[in-house]
Amino acid sequence: MPASRACSSHQLVSMATRRASKRGTERSTSAKRGATAKRGVKAAKGGAKTAQSGAKAAKKRPSSAKRSSSTRRPGSTGGSRSGKPSSSSNRAQASRSAPLAEYNRKRDFTRTAEPAGKVPKRVGRALHFVIQKHAASHLHYDFRLELDGVMKSWAVPKGPSLDPSVRRLAMEVEDHPISYNTFEGTIPAGEYGGGTVMLWDRGTYEAEDGGGVEALRRGYEKGDLKFVLHGERLRGSWVLVRMQRPGRPQWLLIKHRDDEADARRDITGEETTSVVTDRSMDEIASGRRVWHSNRS
Repeated sequence: MPASRACSSHQLVSMATRRASKRGTERSTSAKRGATAKRGVKAAKGGAKTAQSGAKAAKKRPSSAKRSSSTRRPGSTGGSRSGKPSSSSNRAQASRSAPLAEYNRKRDFTRTAEPAGKVPKRVGRALHFVIQKHAASHLHYDFRLELDGVMKSWAVPKGPSLDPSVRRLAMEVEDHPISYNTFEGTIPAGEYGGGTVMLWDRGTYEAEDGGGVEALRRGYEKGDLKFVLHGERLRGSWVLVRMQRPGRPQWLLIKHRDDEADARRDITGEETTSVVTDRSMDEIASGRRVWHSNRS
């Protein structure tokens, strides 16, 4: 065979080989693309299923929350409206014992004859007041008004005045039991409230506007307590006004202008004996009735 033809045959073989190799490469590439496409479709289907599962779970959550809310116990935070409130008797018991907590804390009733701090059931409609002259470390007058089963109490250093232009400082102290209203005697020196105590005045009182206990309670909470005294020495209209000062509440005791007001009289200077026993402070101090208490 001539050289030119042999060369041509060799070239044809080479070309055929290259074409076959190229077709093989193209088939391989096409197969890889197909496999990749299939994997993408599967992944897309898997993602769709995951999304559908998430949507179903999200739909189920609200109903679960509702079930959880409906099964909360009454009285717990966020409880259902149908939960029963705490009994009124429990609330009443808590409110009845709390007012005298400080009074009881300051006294050891295994060593004192003072009455224990208990809130009794109310008997009758009349509310009582008492003023006790108290020669402790400093002479003062304990002004007490019955309200909500206790005696709301203020220490008035200079005592009450019948002059409407005079404002007497009244330092609010712990509530006292109603049974304290009858005490007259001596608390030994060195103990809480040590000194001689005299029943200087007593009687009944009422709200100035005739609104009863509710009016008195509102006045006390507001810091503008207006009342009428029916005592043996003090009578007529009065007011206790709370001042805006830090610390323990400080009030002003003021006589209103009415027929019982009298700027010329010095009522505490005129009346120096007990309304019950007619004894002076010295006579009470020398008596036998002594109360012991535990200083806090």
